[in-house]
Amino acid sequence: EEGSLYPALQRMLKSSWLAADWGVSSTNRRVRIYKITPAGRKQLDQQVSSFERMLDGISRVMRTSES
Repeated sequence: EEGSLYPALQRMLKSSWLAADWGVSSTNRRVRIYKITPAGRKQLDQQVSSFERMLDGISRVMRTSES
């Protein structure tokens, strides 16, 4: 079963947030190597910022309810 990792990687490739190349592992197996693109870095920064704002809001509510 594929799970959720590879579909997520495919969505990020399609959005140009990642680039992928084929390479060879240390055990001589063919592997796909993913690298974040500048657009992916920008998206990541936006998502982290959004998460931090949400976390800050939750923390404020929790502090208020403790008083």
